[in-house]
This record gives sequence, C-alpha cells and structure tokens, in this order.
Amino acid sequence: MDLESSAFFHNQNIPPRYTCDGSNINPPLTVLEPAPGSESLVLIMEDPDIPGGGDPWVHWIAWDIDPLVAEIQEDSTPEGSTEGVTSFETTGYSGPCPPSGTHRYVFKLYALDTLLGLASDSAKDEVLSAMDGHVLDEAEPFIGLYSRDNK
Repeated sequence: MDLESSAFFHNQNIPPRYTCDGSNINPPLTVLEPAPGSESLVLIMEDPDIPGGGDPWVHWIAWDIDPLVAEIQEDSTPEGSTEGVTSFETTGYSGPCPPSGTHRYVFKLYALDTLLGLASDSAKDEVLSAMDGHVLDEAEPFIGLYSRDNK
C-alpha cells in the first residue's frame, strides 16, 4: 500500500493553496494498492515539529474510508467516511500554518479489517485505540514540507 499526491512529491514543499496562507483545502491524495481484505482506511495528517516538542499536532483525521477509493479529491472527504477532531478542536482539514521555520506534515494511511464506526467527535487517541488489532497494512508515511517564510 502506498500514498502519494499529484500536488507535491514526498519530502517536497506543499503548495500554499493547501495551507493557511492559501485556500486551506486538503490536497489530492492517491491511494495505491490497499491490502487485500481491507474493510476501511484511516488517514492521519500531523505535524511532529511543533514548538516545545510533545505529541504531534493533528491537522486532519478521517476513518471508515472505502478501501476502493483510489483518490481522495482536493477539497473533499470520501463519501461515507468520518472526519474527527483535530488539535485545533475542530473537525475536518486544517492545513499547514507553522509559526516559524519549516515543518514536516506527515500523512499516514492504514488499512483495517473492520469499520470503526466512531462518532465525529472522536480524536486521534480514540481512533488509534479502536484500530488496535485491526491494522492489516500501513503505507510508508508521505511527508510534505511547509514554511511560511518560503511561501
């Protein structure tokens, strides 16, 4: 299983369109070869480079994504999936907006053998807990970079 984007390459800059300096919409993402027997996918986008360390800042989390979805379109969430609560204490995508320096934005994709069926007020910890024992495959993390200094 793999994850990529037609908007930017792995370890390259995320276009400002997908950040707080632009339209703040999610980039298109392509899902390649989910594990056979997958019942759903989970997508997590987070920033591990937050000032002061600590847990990564969650920018987007979605689950119960149909494993037959080949592409998550720009500015959309796949039909039937659920978006959860981010570190901004809102649901849905919130793009890169680092206070200073270049930050890494890590997109993680998991294939599960079940649907999670969690409520949209669920956050990352609840999703990870519900995923426990159900992960069939995990894509290599897909990383985009962004610095407000270089926009």
